Amino acid sequence: MNDLSGRNAVVFGVANKRSIAWAIAQHLQAAGAQLAITYQNERLEQEARDLIAALPGAASFRCDVSQDAEIERLFSELKQRYGKLHVLVHSIAFAPSEDMKGEFVNTSREGFRIAHDVSVYSLVALARAAAPLMEDGGSILTLTYYGAEKVVPRYNVMGVAKAALEATVRYLAYDLGKRRIRVNAISAGPIKTLAARGVSGLGEMLKAHAERAPLQRNTDVNEVAGAAAFLASDASAGITGEVLYVDSGYNIMGF
Repeated sequence: MNDLSGRNAVVFGVANKRSIAWAIAQHLQAAGAQLAITYQNERLEQEARDLIAALPGAASFRCDVSQDAEIERLFSELKQRYGKLHVLVHSIAFAPSEDMKGEFVNTSREGFRIAHDVSVYSLVALARAAAPLMEDGGSILTLTYYGAEKVVPRYNVMGVAKAALEATVRYLAYDLGKRRIRVNAISAGPIKTLAARGVSGLGEMLKAHAERAPLQRNTDVNEVAGAAAFLASDASAGITGEVLYVDSGYNIMGF
């Protein structure tokens, strides 16, 4: 049992009821965590509040992770409300749609910058802000994908950003280990989320995954959420700097 009773967790990236972050939030609360859930801007506020209403005791906060001032404001609010923080979930990734089409060689300079700023640097900024609140140690989690280490056609600049994200996990794990803060990533198989629809060829990815994975099926969002609850708990106390694959075994296959 992944007991998170008495722990405070903040989840970034809840977009809708089909998002991986939403499934993780539900699992963390079921394990006993007190939840803070963020939304990006006023346009997304109402949908976020409607979702959060289904999680008794959870609170919502606005934060655009591309703005340092908003990150600073958010963690000031979290400190005032909760005092300490124990778990941070980073489920954020974005690249301009035009850079997720065609050939990677045609990636724009600005698209490359945006993809890395939002998808990678945000983890650094959030970890830096969260560390002072993790007085008792803690667990920081992010979401990655197999396209970080092997070419997934049409995943393009996001694959390069995910590679940078996985390297960032390792460097943060080294820096924050002395504070008893663990940093890990979950590499999930392709899942039909709203965000994933931005990747052209998603249907082909899902078909290939189900055919080639040892379990011969696609990944369920609740399997990813269960792994997140494990990494957030003391059951994974000796694990940091790792990428945990939750992909029905797809990553072990050569062909």
